[in-house]
Amino acid sequence: MFRISAMPLLIGAAIAAAVSAGDALAQASTAQAAAPDPYMRDVGWLKPPAGRQMGTSINVDIDRDGKSIWVYDRCGLAECVGSKLDPIQKFDGSGKFLLGFGGGMFNHPHGMSVDREGNIWVTDDHGGNGKGHQVFKFSPEGKVLMTLGKAGVAGNGPDTFNAPTDVIVAGNGDIFVSDGHGGDTNARIVKFSKDGKFLTAWGKRGTGPGEFGLNHSLALDSAGRLFVADRANNRIQIFDPDGKFLAEWKQFGRPSGLFIKDDMLYSSDSESDATRNPGFRRGITIGSAKDGRVIGFVLEPTPAGRGREGGESVAVDAAGNLFVGMNSTKTVERYVKK
Repeated sequence: MFRISAMPLLIGAAIAAAVSAGDALAQASTAQAAAPDPYMRDVGWLKPPAGRQMGTSINVDIDRDGKSIWVYDRCGLAECVGSKLDPIQKFDGSGKFLLGFGGGMFNHPHGMSVDREGNIWVTDDHGGNGKGHQVFKFSPEGKVLMTLGKAGVAGNGPDTFNAPTDVIVAGNGDIFVSDGHGGDTNARIVKFSKDGKFLTAWGKRGTGPGEFGLNHSLALDSAGRLFVADRANNRIQIFDPDGKFLAEWKQFGRPSGLFIKDDMLYSSDSESDATRNPGFRRGITIGSAKDGRVIGFVLEPTPAGRGREGGESVAVDAAGNLFVGMNSTKTVERYVKK
């Protein structure tokens, strides 16, 4: 009798849970839609060298001077295979080109970050031609200081990657690598010491806590918590430095890129539409990295429904200007405060 009568209660509880989750997601998308836009676009600010066309500008970050901008682009096209162009470029705050390096080293540029000492860290997430599946540390002048992974070798061991998508360095020098880009690649976070020694790894393909659909970008807050853009699962996952799952946030859209400055979180969404993550718009969602409250939203500058033309990366300089690495439009957009 109890098994029979309990069935409606179990079904009712499941429906209630689903409704509750749906309500929470609806509230999240409503918060994004209602958030004010505190920025305006500075059209045409970027000035590449004469004759140099920008490729997919997959990643951007701010130099340690707080003013200059580092751009990681795909050699004027959608990849760097066969190109000698420098994919790593530095521009001043007005968009003037300063220097470039890395020509001939990469297949498919993806992740980039600047550490506290001003060193540039990048990932190459495609293997082939004896290259790829690696992470590189460069000096600000372009000298290779460290290499992680084996050139052209895909794997899931302590010294191999399979499609590393991002890299970031903590204040104590610990190195975090987002390893995997969906499909048959890895789905994990790998942690190394400052001298490149493997420490730990966590994650697998899935939708549960600590699992990833597509781990695409990383950011660290002032408390040392690691934020992971789990794009295919339409969420940000938050971990402690040793990989303990702390929380998931879905109010920041379908995140491709993350950036945290002064505990303000910026999430770039290049994919949300009526099919993928309905109810959310493509653009930059801004909110508190402490409590997840959404306070601002910058709509992408390209019309909806034209493919993945939104920004896949975002960074903010010392003056609060916003820089967005664009995908199909192959540029870096600059936004200034209104």
